[in-house]
Amino acid sequence: MKLIPRTRGGALWRFLLGAVIVIGATAGTTAVAGLLQFKQLAADISLTPALPNANVTLPNPGQPQTIMIIGSDHRAGEPFRSAQTDTILLVRLNGSSQTINVLSVPRDLEVNIPGVGQAKINSAYSTGGPNLLVKVLRQQVFPGLHVNHIVDINFGGFEDLVNAIGCVYADVDHRYYNVSALGPNDFSSINIQPGYQKLCGPQALQFVRFRHTDSDLVRNARQQDFIRWAKDQYGVDNLIANRDKLLRIFGAHTVTDHNLHTLDGLINLFNLVAFSDGHTIKQIKFPAQFLPCDSTGVGGVPCYVAPTSTGAEHGAFRAFMHVTHSVPKAKHPSFARRGHHSNRISTAGLTADTTDGKAQAQAVRGAHMPIYYPKLITSAEGSGYCTSATANCDDGAEPETAYEGSYPRAYHIRDQQGHLHSAYRITLVLNALLGEYYGVQGTTWSSPPLLGSPSGTKVVHGRKLFLYAQGGSLTNVAWHTPQGVYWISNTLTTDLTNQQMVAIASSLTRGA
Repeated sequence: MKLIPRTRGGALWRFLLGAVIVIGATAGTTAVAGLLQFKQLAADISLTPALPNANVTLPNPGQPQTIMIIGSDHRAGEPFRSAQTDTILLVRLNGSSQTINVLSVPRDLEVNIPGVGQAKINSAYSTGGPNLLVKVLRQQVFPGLHVNHIVDINFGGFEDLVNAIGCVYADVDHRYYNVSALGPNDFSSINIQPGYQKLCGPQALQFVRFRHTDSDLVRNARQQDFIRWAKDQYGVDNLIANRDKLLRIFGAHTVTDHNLHTLDGLINLFNLVAFSDGHTIKQIKFPAQFLPCDSTGVGGVPCYVAPTSTGAEHGAFRAFMHVTHSVPKAKHPSFARRGHHSNRISTAGLTADTTDGKAQAQAVRGAHMPIYYPKLITSAEGSGYCTSATANCDDGAEPETAYEGSYPRAYHIRDQQGHLHSAYRITLVLNALLGEYYGVQGTTWSSPPLLGSPSGTKVVHGRKLFLYAQGGSLTNVAWHTPQGVYWISNTLTTDLTNQQMVAIASSLTRGA
């Protein structure tokens, strides 16, 4: 069995939490304005019918609440058997805690569905909707779980929300290509090149839902990254200014339990949210592993996810329910100290590959900017530079022509003001079977939103590196020059260590 790679959570929950936090904060400006805001939100949510006989425990005013957030393609009035869910997320709100706890449940988790038998947990949703999903979670995964509210937002809502905020600049890790009409597969069509770029409605949804050549856990990480990028680009001021439009979209595409269709239920929830405003988001990881499988043919074994142990599963639930009265001071590793100087860098797990790096730099055509490549890359078996010439990172089921000019890639990015900037992307594969890719990005756009808020800096051999971390793991390491900015992007599941990220970035060398 292989331990599942580290992930950074679910999808859509930042949009949803952001919506309720903004309403909770702004509605409190005056009693009249607050009441009108709640009434309008109740009216918007009531555009879709409430879940019948919702399997929830109604909370008492002021008490902690557990919300189950679902991302699905279900539409009001349609049977759940024709719907799918990509995201199952539990959110714990407690006014006396210093954190908002979130726990993502893998959709491929192996369970026993009443009337179905052994199946993935998302089958509970398609069989009996959110109510059956809650029942299975309580009986087979988290005994003692009591869900106070269910929020089910469909994919159409995701597209509309992305478009409403002006699209999202995404750090696309590799070539995404699949045309379902060309072959007998049930995966959605997608056509996205690697590199930092703006994604709007349909493309954004294709990107976060993609699972053709990777796992459910990689998709969860991709979704979480996308929502983080959206949050970083769309500030609180814009959220407040456009809250009416965003909440109309939220209400039109969301199905909830009956209590959230009532004024009292909304006020109860938003009062708790107001107390939680400013709290730290605490991500609880589901302790999971892949089970042996073979889904390539008829009668093959489905690819299930299982907990590493029952004790670990129950421990994750206890951590989810735990009240954090004070947030301990972060133990900042040396890489996160601002302005920290060091020429001593660990290169464990890395190897020098200047020959292939130079070839990649020379293959970038039309970027109109200096091209840098890393002297150091990972030494894991099967890893290396993606090249269109050898097709080592292509999907064998798709035409080779779809990857021409992708590995490496030169292109242009248009910023928020409409100005064009030169850019290039060099892609490296760590493990294609698990969907693990990292990369080198360069652009003459000196201040892209991705690099707006560094976690710290580190000076190596006189080069000042800007560090970007999530949950203690570096996601990006950037370096600015007079001609532009360059950065190393970790895999979606942050498989490269912090030391490896710093070492690779510090080894960037001009090749063209």
